[in-house]
Amino acid sequence: MKSLPYFCRGEVIRGFGRGSKELGIPTANFPDSVVDNLPADIGTGIYYGWACVGNGDVYKMVMSIGWNPYYKNTKKSMETHVIHTFKEDFYGEILSVVLVGYIRPERSYNSLEALIAAINSDIEEAKVTLELPEHLKLRDDNFFTSAPSSSSALSSNTASTSQTIINGH
Repeated sequence: MKSLPYFCRGEVIRGFGRGSKELGIPTANFPDSVVDNLPADIGTGIYYGWACVGNGDVYKMVMSIGWNPYYKNTKKSMETHVIHTFKEDFYGEILSVVLVGYIRPERSYNSLEALIAAINSDIEEAKVTLELPEHLKLRDDNFFTSAPSSSSALSSNTASTSQTIINGH
């Protein structure tokens, strides 16, 4: 995938409400405007990388891009699980992410338990892979230090409440 690493950011919106409740794995969801701007060569599947909420610390993350076959979504989504425990929800905050690499294609599962096991395996793979020197350097990219802390800080010439920066700093 020639578009990796891929840098993007947008306001965290309410998703399907199942990450925390059903899976015990909370996710932050991007609005359609961010999903619609993905490069064509970034297909559906599970990715790993770095994420930052507002102007906070940068953490490891995994992201599902696609239709989540287990749930039979009708709308493509980008759902980010930041590998960190936050004290509270951060809807409305700006989430900045760098997609670094690809783990696997999306697929359906026979049970909720099998889905949870697959996600936990993806998380463990991301934790290990992101320790490689070529991936660690992206954690400190100036993309994260230039992040606006809320949607009101996004540029006023943006038509929606989201801003996407495509491989730019």
